[in-house]
Order: sequence, then C-alpha cells, then structure tokens
Amino acid sequence: MRPLPKNQLDPKVKSVWRISDALWLTLAYAACSATFFIIALVDPESSWAWIVVAAMTVAWVVALVVMVGILPPIRHMRWRYEVGENELDIARGIIWRARFVIPFVRVQNTDTKQGPILRMFNLASVTVSTAAGEHVIPGLAFEEADMLRDRIATQARLAQEDV
Repeated sequence: MRPLPKNQLDPKVKSVWRISDALWLTLAYAACSATFFIIALVDPESSWAWIVVAAMTVAWVVALVVMVGILPPIRHMRWRYEVGENELDIARGIIWRARFVIPFVRVQNTDTKQGPILRMFNLASVTVSTAAGEHVIPGLAFEEADMLRDRIATQARLAQEDV
C-alpha cells in the first residue's frame, strides 16, 4: 500500500468548516423546530410540542458540539493530497476513508472556487474534473490553490500530448 499523500490543507480550513457547519445546522434546526415552536405558543396546553422542541434543541446542541468542536481537527488531519509525476493523489475521510489516484491523462479541467467564507480566510478550493466526475481539494491558501490548479493543468496537458 502506498503511503499517504504528503500535503495537508491550510489549518484555517478548520475555521471555515466550523462556521459553515454551524450555519447549516442552525438553519436546519430553525426550519425543523419552527412549526413545533409555533404550535407550542398557540396552544400552550400541547406539552408534546414543547417536548419536540426540547428534543430538537438537545439534538442541535449535540450536533454543534460534534460538527463544530470535535470533527474539524480530525477532518483536517485526514485530508491529504499530493501531485505526483503522472497523477494526483487525494486521501480523505474519517469513518469512510477514500483514496483517489487521478492520472493526469484523465484530467479534463481544473478550476479554483472561493465562496464568501473561504474568501474571509483567503482560502480557495481546487476542483479537478474528469469524465468520471469531479474531485475537490478544499481549503488551500489562495496562492497555493492557484499554483496547484496551474500545475495540474500543465501536467494534464503534457500527459495528453504524450498520448
């Protein structure tokens, strides 16, 4: 078995994941609990609605602790990538671990993306497209993402010229 790829994501990606996960969990909590909260306010004798709201609140707090407090450092530790001579090697996953070795001859397109949260931390993601799908390397320093995108594109062009 080949060793894990050498390069890790920028450590600031942990903050991006925390903010993003907290936002999505809070929106999901608000959307799911709003109906029961309104029922509980309109009909105070409906104790079942308050129980549902309380259970959802406990689940939301537990999910926040896990997704915002515990998982980001573990995700960061497990995300790795490396650009080899002939392929891009990506390893990720905590419970379900995935390893992708993408030959440059199969690469069709590379691009960088930067949403508002990534932009706050001067980070970007690199997307590598093949006929089989897309592979994303999230949370790289913006300059590093640009260089990686260009390097993969150059390697892909050279690999396709050799064919």
